[in-house]
Amino acid sequence: MREQQTSNKRIAKNTIYLYLRLGFSMIIALFTSRVILQVLGITDMGIQSSVGGVVTFATFLNGALSNGSSRFLTYALGEGDLEKTRNTFSTVFWVHAGLAVIIIIVTEIVGLYFLYNKLVIPEYRMDAAVWVFHLSILSMAVGMTQVPYSATVVAHEKMTMFAYTGIIDVINKLIIVYLLTIVPGDKLKWYSTLFFVVHTGMALFYRWYCIHNFEETRLKFYFNRDIFKPIAQYSGWQLFAKGVIALNSQGIVIMLNMFFSPAIVAARSISLQVNGVASQFMNNFRSAATPQIIKSYAAGEYETSKRLLLQTTVLSFYLMWMMSLPICLLADKLLYVWLGQVPEYSTIFLQLVVIQSLFQIFDTGFYTAISAKGRLRENALTSPVLGFVVFFIIYILFRNGAGPIAQSWMFIIFYAILGLIFKPIILIHIVGGYQWRDFFLVFRQCLLVTAASLPIPLLFHFYISPIINNVYVTFIAEGFVCVLTIAIVVWFLGIDKEMKHKLITFVTQKLHRHK
Repeated sequence: MREQQTSNKRIAKNTIYLYLRLGFSMIIALFTSRVILQVLGITDMGIQSSVGGVVTFATFLNGALSNGSSRFLTYALGEGDLEKTRNTFSTVFWVHAGLAVIIIIVTEIVGLYFLYNKLVIPEYRMDAAVWVFHLSILSMAVGMTQVPYSATVVAHEKMTMFAYTGIIDVINKLIIVYLLTIVPGDKLKWYSTLFFVVHTGMALFYRWYCIHNFEETRLKFYFNRDIFKPIAQYSGWQLFAKGVIALNSQGIVIMLNMFFSPAIVAARSISLQVNGVASQFMNNFRSAATPQIIKSYAAGEYETSKRLLLQTTVLSFYLMWMMSLPICLLADKLLYVWLGQVPEYSTIFLQLVVIQSLFQIFDTGFYTAISAKGRLRENALTSPVLGFVVFFIIYILFRNGAGPIAQSWMFIIFYAILGLIFKPIILIHIVGGYQWRDFFLVFRQCLLVTAASLPIPLLFHFYISPIINNVYVTFIAEGFVCVLTIAIVVWFLGIDKEMKHKLITFVTQKLHRHK
């Protein structure tokens, strides 16, 4: 019990650090995005997203290995074997370095062909697009070799590091925005160049921090096949899955640019950016909890791991719902207040992607248990197959004249099926210890909170908001009503007495400590 309380306190503490970072980052990100859109323009912003998408699509190999790296580094730490952790880190690093070289070569050859022959880019902006393409490849290479260091920070649960570096990162981006307003020449080229410099600088800082704080990150020329083999087997099953994820994220961006204008791509990118900021509230909480779920499983504490997984999934849904409802109701006002000029389709893109994220919580939340188990075959055979089907359905719809919104509806269906049906089945039959009753309780709690918290915000939105003439007052008032209503409903209907007691105790201790 004492160990469980310690774990809960650590999760809460790490979550607070991550939220402090997020609050600051969100304010700066919203401001910088507005200025970047004004400086670059809708067309150049769409080019940046499309060309960057070609490069990002090539990194799904890295994504497959990065999850494996994080899992096995965390697992080694849980076992308390320093030498094994050191060997694991060095092996993982050199695998990522070799993979970076391979992807650079392949992307330079295949990506350039795709850039010149498939994407819809105005001829007068092709030179800038090629510049963005090359710098994006270099940024990708830096990011690939960065994975072991970031995974180590997460494994050690040093979330304060993420909080501080996150603040530094957004300050750097603020500097980039300022420089874009004063430098002469092509703004898109300058944006890509400055972004690459900041990205590389932050990666170097991470490495310096890890080397000086974590002994296992002191790199050596070491490669162990016995260590790499289980990582490769684990990641091998993810390879197909990550490929489909890349297809259904960056691949869709590329497809939008093939059938529609860069302005549509910009609208899609804007909606994803807003949703990304909202999702970070939930992701930060999950990032703080995931190491505890995996470590508990590694230590044989299966019931503790299960309880943490189900609790964090429900709480993650509440956090995301608290962001999703006001975003959906205020999407047009939010984009107007934020951007000033709102690209066509931005509002509906944003509303639908937020709904999609609610279903994604179950998909990604339940996946943590599969990751802890280390058996990914079934997941890698179900999710990607369905993802491939969805991707080609979207392609057929576009070929037959469907509008860009079609892909948003298809993704909602895709993640609903994954999160509500496929992932529970896999956990029951593969991970063990789970029953359908566990998932029904989770879904029931989420549905109950959703239904109970809807009426008051909807009444306010349709009957009171139209009376208020000031858009800013409407924005603040309606957002406040949504968040307050959901918070009250969660307190009375969404959490049990034990969770209430833990929250009250935690807050009371923090208040006494700061007196």
